[in-house]
Amino acid sequence: QVQLVESGGGLVQAGASVRLSCAASGLAFSQYTMGWFRQAPGKEREFVARIRWVDRNTRYADSVKGRFTISRDNAKNTLYLHMNSLQPEDTAVYYCAAGYNLRVSTSQPNKYNYWGQGTQVTVSS
Repeated sequence: QVQLVESGGGLVQAGASVRLSCAASGLAFSQYTMGWFRQAPGKEREFVARIRWVDRNTRYADSVKGRFTISRDNAKNTLYLHMNSLQPEDTAVYYCAAGYNLRVSTSQPNKYNYWGQGTQVTVSS
């Protein structure tokens, strides 16, 4: 049974840094492109960042580029999202997702096979 479990969210002030983790089990983690998505109240789920399985290439949404860093530790089956200079508009539930052998269209949620339950990040001004 595949499980993706996010952790590290919470309430922080604007300008703070937070690291999210996503622990994966039940899948060949190294063969999955891993992504972070977020969903704010009343909004659709949106792409944040991804790291490809084949070459560890990373891609970011324009809104987080230069502030967020995605990384993965295949030995620990864990995905990370380092978030710096957080702003109130970053407030959302953050989800990690796994896409098997995914190489293209990696910003589209429907390309991912598995999802975590999400972790809330709230940034106060």
